[in-house]
Amino acid sequence: MPRDRYRSALDDLRDAVVGLGEDVVVQLETGLAALESGDPELARAVIDGDDAINEAYLAVESDCIDLFALQQPVAGDLRFVAASFKILTDLERIGDLATNLGRYALAESSESSPEVDVVAIGREARDAVEDALTAYRTRDVELCREIHARDDRIDALCQRASERVVRDLVERETGNDAWAVERLLDDVSRLLLTVRDVERVADHAVNVAARTLYVVEHDSELLY
Repeated sequence: MPRDRYRSALDDLRDAVVGLGEDVVVQLETGLAALESGDPELARAVIDGDDAINEAYLAVESDCIDLFALQQPVAGDLRFVAASFKILTDLERIGDLATNLGRYALAESSESSPEVDVVAIGREARDAVEDALTAYRTRDVELCREIHARDDRIDALCQRASERVVRDLVERETGNDAWAVERLLDDVSRLLLTVRDVERVADHAVNVAARTLYVVEHDSELLY
C-alpha cells in the first residue's frame, strides 16, 4: 500500500471508531430516556439497536486486523491501531450496557421504587463518553486527564445512590405482604444493577481516554 493510502487508512480507522462511538452514545441516551420516561418503545428501540452496534464493531475490528496483518505498523502507528482495537471493545461494551438500561426500563414497576436519580448520573457518564471520543479524535491529552479525574465524582455518586437504595429497603414498611416485599426486592435489585452499569459506562470512558493518552504521549499512567 502506498504511503498516502496507508495514512488514509489510519484516518479512516479513526473516523470509523468515532462513528461507532457516536452511535453508542445515541444508544446510551435512548436507554437513559427510556428509564426516565418509562416509554416501552424507547426501551425496545435500544434493545433492538444492539445488533447494528455489534455488526459495526465487527466491521471496524476487521479493519484493525487488516492493518496489523498487511501493514505491520510500528512505533506511534502501532500504538494507535492497537489502542483503537481496544477502544472498540470499550465502545461495544458501552452499547451492551445501554441495552441493559432498556431491559431495566421494561422491567420497572415504578411506584414502589426507591427515589434515586440514576438517570442524572447516567447522563454524566454519557458526557464522559462523548468527551472521551473527542479526546481520541483530537488527541487532547488534557481532556483525557480531566475525564479520569471526573470519574471519581461519578464513582461517588454511584456509591451514594447504592447506599440510598439499600437504606430505602431497610426503612420501607411492607408488613406481612409477601407480594409487596418481593416487588420491592425486585426494584432494589434492578436499581442496584442500573447504578452498577452506569458506573461501568464511566469506567469505559476512562479506558478510552487512557488509551488515547498512551497513543499521544506513550504514557500509561491512566491505564488499569
